[in-house]
Amino acid sequence: MERNKIIKLFASNLRAERARNNYTQEYLAEKADITQEYLARLEGEKYSPSLVVIVNLAIALNVNVDKLIPLDEFLC
Repeated sequence: MERNKIIKLFASNLRAERARNNYTQEYLAEKADITQEYLARLEGEKYSPSLVVIVNLAIALNVNVDKLIPLDEFLC
């Protein structure tokens, strides 16, 4: 799997889910127990999140993890 493709897809899905919920970066960051700066870097494809952060974001957005990282995109 290409690392950059995974990060790009995650960032795109994260932005889309945040928008769908009408959450600001500040609000989502608070709910996910991360900083707004870190969230901005995740959405900007600058950082690769840990598993804990991915799960916290999914919980905060009330979605399954596969909504943020759809593994079927990478299966052969």
